[in-house]
Amino acid sequence: MRFKGRKIGFALTGSHCTIPEVLPVIESLVKDGAGVLAIVSESVRDTDTRFGTAEELMRSLARITGAQPISTVAEAEPLGPKRLLDCLVIAPCTGNTAARLANGIVDGPVTMAAKAQLRNKRPVVIAISTNDGLGLNAKNIGVLLNTPDIYMVPYRQDNPAEKPKSIVALMHRIPDTIESAINGKQIQPIIVGPC
Repeated sequence: MRFKGRKIGFALTGSHCTIPEVLPVIESLVKDGAGVLAIVSESVRDTDTRFGTAEELMRSLARITGAQPISTVAEAEPLGPKRLLDCLVIAPCTGNTAARLANGIVDGPVTMAAKAQLRNKRPVVIAISTNDGLGLNAKNIGVLLNTPDIYMVPYRQDNPAEKPKSIVALMHRIPDTIESAINGKQIQPIIVGPC
């Protein structure tokens, strides 16, 4: 089992259209032996979308992981002092979350979990999903690419013709990125070709 004995935090932020892609990844991590702790942003916790209700998603995460997701700053804060995670994944990571991380803003459960992980010099894996990754958010992604203990899941433009600034991580590459990050290495290449 690839992740036997590993404790992995899996944080979801409000790129609601991408969330259905990450649920099977969480299931695969559990099947590969990981103890997975789900963490959700306020947007994920509270927002119903055409992709499903917040309540359904919270139930699915609890079923997959065997525990209720962390959904408040107070619940996320002990992750640092207790050193609970071998790796934290943020997937999908919105441009808004990337901007907060790049600028040290800790104002929600996901950014608190990331701060807790980074203070312990433990890996944070980011699977970006933003319509502005090659726009104003490019500078924040650049900061994150150069931040110790942050590792990026390979990403690409998802629709260059209609959304030329939009980038999305290859969610199926999350497990490979986790494995590399735990070993202190950034998986390559980070930027991949067209769909």
